[in-house]
Amino acid sequence: MDWFLIIATIVKILLVVSILLLSVAMLVLAERKVAAWTQNRLGPNRVGPGGLLQPFADVFKLLVKEDIVPVVANRLIHALAPMLALFVAFTTYAVIPPGPSVEIFGRTVNLVIADVDMGILYVLALTSIGVYAITFSGWSSGSKYSLLGGIRSSAQMISYEISMGFSIAGVLLFAESLRPLAIVQQQIDIAWNIVLQPLGFITFVTAAFAETNRLPFDLPEAEPELVGGYHTEYSSMKFAGFFLAEYANMIVASGLIVTLYLGGWHVPFISGLELPSWLLVLIQVGAFFVKIGALLFFFLWVRWSLPRFRYDQLMDLGWKVMFPLTLLNLLWAAVLVMLIK
Repeated sequence: MDWFLIIATIVKILLVVSILLLSVAMLVLAERKVAAWTQNRLGPNRVGPGGLLQPFADVFKLLVKEDIVPVVANRLIHALAPMLALFVAFTTYAVIPPGPSVEIFGRTVNLVIADVDMGILYVLALTSIGVYAITFSGWSSGSKYSLLGGIRSSAQMISYEISMGFSIAGVLLFAESLRPLAIVQQQIDIAWNIVLQPLGFITFVTAAFAETNRLPFDLPEAEPELVGGYHTEYSSMKFAGFFLAEYANMIVASGLIVTLYLGGWHVPFISGLELPSWLLVLIQVGAFFVKIGALLFFFLWVRWSLPRFRYDQLMDLGWKVMFPLTLLNLLWAAVLVMLIK
């Protein structure tokens, strides 16, 4: 039994979970600050310096709130749904590589938790499971508003998963691998996929907005129409579970976009510099997280800039626009493979 490998894996898991939890807390604050900036307001500025501790105050408030479950609810499924949402959000990140391999005590360690050959297939499988969390929550609540939100979400997410899958197919066709590390290496050797397949990048980012239920695709919640959507009957930490999963999914989606289209940890022209190996790795890991931060800001910016689609517009976009464009991108990827490889 290789104890070094086991300990390294445990450390990586703890680091990823800690970074995700802290990132979600800061992302909630950033959301409110960006909203305030967009609307010419101040935003949170009372709890801690510059409102820095506001997310932790919100968590404490949710902790002390009463957990109310409707009498007609299915208590088991009602409690299971937010746990399933969190499970999907946190386990998807396991195959996203934040940096290259490093040497520790004479051993080569991958910074990715699970370097598996079927990594992208693992991601697609988990995102499909995420639909059930929202559907279960809507059905189990015993409320017509929650049920409508769950049904809307299942139709929306399944529709845009098809576009997401075909967008990824173009990347896989060019990389000739389902392994995320191989996809990043292909971009380092040739060019970033955003340059090679810009149409695939646009369709994937659009599908990511729909998959994470962010405006202008937040029809599963749609407060003016459905009171609160699939989580109407949730309170206390169960509601916090859905809230946490939504923001964690944004981080995971941004990590996927960086890995598939923005070169992962790659920094152009840095290989020509004579830098110590440890400094090179730090710069590359830092570049990966800077790219994620830029995408997260884009997520927040779009929310406070665009209005929500009508549901028929949402489905028309998914089936009549996105789907044909992803097929066109797949054809373009096949042509690139013939020309370049």
